[in-house]
Amino acid sequence: MAPRSAAMGSVRWAFPCAAWRPCREEWLLAARLVQPEEKDRIGQFVFARDAKAALAGRLLMRKLVAEKLCIPWNEIHLQRTSKGKPFLANNVFSIHSSYNFNVSHQGDYAVLAAEPELQVGIDIMKTSLPGSSSIPNFFRIMKRQFTETEWDVIKSMSNEWMQLDMFHRHWALKESFLKAIGVGIGFNLQRIEFNVSPLQLEIGKVYKETKMLLDGDEEEWTFEETRLDDHHHVAVALGKQERFGQKHSDVCSMEPNQPQFTLLTFEDLVASGIPVAPEDSAYWDNFCSKQESPMKQNLHLR
Repeated sequence: MAPRSAAMGSVRWAFPCAAWRPCREEWLLAARLVQPEEKDRIGQFVFARDAKAALAGRLLMRKLVAEKLCIPWNEIHLQRTSKGKPFLANNVFSIHSSYNFNVSHQGDYAVLAAEPELQVGIDIMKTSLPGSSSIPNFFRIMKRQFTETEWDVIKSMSNEWMQLDMFHRHWALKESFLKAIGVGIGFNLQRIEFNVSPLQLEIGKVYKETKMLLDGDEEEWTFEETRLDDHHHVAVALGKQERFGQKHSDVCSMEPNQPQFTLLTFEDLVASGIPVAPEDSAYWDNFCSKQESPMKQNLHLR
């Protein structure tokens, strides 16, 4: 029998939700594959971009649970912690009790990371110009989010766009850690400091050289960094579970072998799907009434 970690394995999935242009059948099928309260929440988004990303995030989680934990799709029950982090509410066998997953969606992708025995947090950031201010002014507004050392690295980049790119890379790293430990707004981001390495990341390659200090001390966390394309940074935070404190379970020994992200199609997303609700044709009309994204997003092209 395969060891547990090999059987369930590390998962890294990405779905290009911005490029997804669902037809009526796809949208109505997707809506039937999530819990009614989530469907209603997603229907309330103002912009189609956000509704697509949120729906893709839910489908990623359900696909994971159905295919890796072998719980039938229509029996999966996802809930949220008080901080908003989704978790599996089903009673599962003890061998699955330490299986961790996390999702993120921003920019053009929804992404998921899962681990059999590690705490996991994921964040994706798209490098884009700040909506209403110059880059230096944007940095002044965000000054308290990073340490002096981090700002030195960000501002050492050779032009403003590269500085903005390094800013978003740091932001994804910080968010991935906060999501892994399950804390919300209010955590002082100055307590954590990243020493990023290498400074330049090739598209599609997975890096694990970046280190984190918490209150000045280096932590035994691993951070996987990937550029999905020219504009998107993904950070995956991996840490020991509290109950796996034995010597053999240090992060490095249990780490995946630098898994790359698998890009999924809509067909992949729903392959294991079993509808949990009847079709609601009004949900398509609701979707069609939404503008794709805020107008200001398109002004940079002029």
